[in-house]
Amino acid sequence: MKFSNFLFPAAMTPDLDHQVIQETLREGQLCDELGMDMLWLAEHHFDGICAYVDPVTFAAALAASTKRIRIGFAVAQMSLHHPVRMAEQMSLIDNISNGRLVVGLGRGTAYNIYDYQGYGIDPSEAYERLIESEEIMIQAWTTQNYRHEGKHWKIQLPKLRPQPYTKPHPPIVRACASEESMLGMAREGRPFLMNIQTNEVTKHRMDLYRKTMRESGHDEQTVARCVSDTWVWRNVFVAETDAEAERLALPAWETQQEFRKAMRRKVYEEQGLQLKQESGPAARDQVQHSIIRGSAATVAEEIAKIDEIGIGGLLMVLRVGPMPADVAENSIRLFMKKVAPEFSRTREASAVS
Repeated sequence: MKFSNFLFPAAMTPDLDHQVIQETLREGQLCDELGMDMLWLAEHHFDGICAYVDPVTFAAALAASTKRIRIGFAVAQMSLHHPVRMAEQMSLIDNISNGRLVVGLGRGTAYNIYDYQGYGIDPSEAYERLIESEEIMIQAWTTQNYRHEGKHWKIQLPKLRPQPYTKPHPPIVRACASEESMLGMAREGRPFLMNIQTNEVTKHRMDLYRKTMRESGHDEQTVARCVSDTWVWRNVFVAETDAEAERLALPAWETQQEFRKAMRRKVYEEQGLQLKQESGPAARDQVQHSIIRGSAATVAEEIAKIDEIGIGGLLMVLRVGPMPADVAENSIRLFMKKVAPEFSRTREASAVS
């Protein structure tokens, strides 16, 4: 199992934006120095939930200031991007990073109407814009004298420059919030990103994902490759003791939860709009499923349960909510020193056997 840091920093007030952006850039550089596999970036606008807002610009900054760590999006909201401009930007960052980019795409947020209103986009068009955009981007990367006439874009493109460093183009992964969308990726033989779920749901979906790929005619090599490139999300915090982890992590997690809920309440009170109705408590809102915290031994034990399910990587938010940067940095160092090596040894043993 690979490990990544999902850089998802909140700035609770506008006067904290600059500080949190600078701290997050240093956090990404630290992960590179410590040998973590990957960084993931989010996209949220106008609400402070993600301080750097634009994953494309921030990815370029990270690509120029890191050496080996891979950089991906979890995810870019494609309903808010012009696909040809996005294809150019991805190609440029792929060149800057010497092929370290993973293009994670999604329809757009299911919670914040401000994202759509600020860009003048109808949220009901988000999914169809994603599908059309992805097709345009792939063709723009790989086709000369490309023409496209679709519902949302009409394009005439002689040749995209710069050409991608990665051939034929950077890898693409899709975020799948529902089981139905995950099955679509399985049928196509494509990897996906899974949001926070219980371990039971994670296992069910991964078993179904493999089964559906095989039933769709994909060979075992394709199944193994797709599983290796699939990531699941958890919040993670490591301290010297379980008690210290509870003391430091839980208040930050609870503040983060309330901050996000307050934004959704504000939208509803202002406009009477709610983009997504929850049928019941989501795993991300339940502390026992959302955040793995404790000493290195405790965290390793919990992560081993996910590793047994068989996934490619763990997409970890390592700075939760308003957690101070130095507290998060200490957690990251403990994770890479005391937790990650346990799974490196497991991989080495498996390779030998």
